[in-house]
Amino acid sequence: MSLTTTELQSGTARRPHRVSVAVYAQDLVLRIGVVHQLRQRPEVELLDDTDAERAHASLVVVDSVDDEVIALLQRLQRNRATRTGLVVGSFESAALQRVIECGVAAVLRRTEADQDRLLHLAVALANGEGVLPGDLLGKLLSHVGSLQRSALDPHGLTLSTLTAREADMLRLVADGFDTAEIAQKTSYSERTVKNVLHEITTRLQLRNRAHAVGYALRNGLI
Repeated sequence: MSLTTTELQSGTARRPHRVSVAVYAQDLVLRIGVVHQLRQRPEVELLDDTDAERAHASLVVVDSVDDEVIALLQRLQRNRATRTGLVVGSFESAALQRVIECGVAAVLRRTEADQDRLLHLAVALANGEGVLPGDLLGKLLSHVGSLQRSALDPHGLTLSTLTAREADMLRLVADGFDTAEIAQKTSYSERTVKNVLHEITTRLQLRNRAHAVGYALRNGLI
């Protein structure tokens, strides 16, 4: 389904008045095709090579992802002010992690790259959003889940749960006990208590013990 100009305008209040776009392509014909599509849209300012570094969005148009494309993506990644989208002919799921690691925030297959979708891609990048075809999003989520299981399942953990020992110690923190008192009540050493509480805050990306207690209470973990 194509997005109309009205739909884009009504859903992109955060985007700049005009989205500046730089187009990179392995093949001149591919570049001309994308440039021709975007040039017809008043919402887009196309930049030449001399001004490319100030673009809101960089669109890399390729047949497939190879080492040359990865090198280009890595170079573009160094420009923190510009976000990168990939318009690709054929795309294997194995390449997904590589391009994301190279800073690619949006992927569009060339067979779907009509004028409206190219505009939507550029606007989404300028707004700090990500765009992935549904099948690739599903594969990405499966990949993340696999990484989570391989990293945490040997310990019987997930990113959002606590072990019984962790929950007990957080309850004691919530009740106002300090490290020495928690060690006494749980029969663990103070070093173990500190390590357990540090593991909780690190794994859940929390700031400190108080933050960990608040997180656990909000999510029903203690």
